[in-house]
Amino acid sequence: MANESHSLSTAERNELGNESFAFKEQRKLPLVDAEHVRNAVARFNQVEGVDDDDRDEAWARIKSAADRHGVELHEKSWHDLNV
Repeated sequence: MANESHSLSTAERNELGNESFAFKEQRKLPLVDAEHVRNAVARFNQVEGVDDDDRDEAWARIKSAADRHGVELHEKSWHDLNV
């Protein structure tokens, strides 16, 4: 079974539960497949209006999604991301 990724349509994005996003309260950075997980890591520092606790929780969700979708993370923490 191929794990093909595609851009989420507005309808698909609206159908996702909050738990499908790295920043669940803000519904930012969906984590539905490997491509979206890699994108979430790349765009992590672009998310505005969140505090360090939000970032800690989002990073934990990204790590879990990375494990689930077979994405290797080289960063141990969101603090390791290049700003």
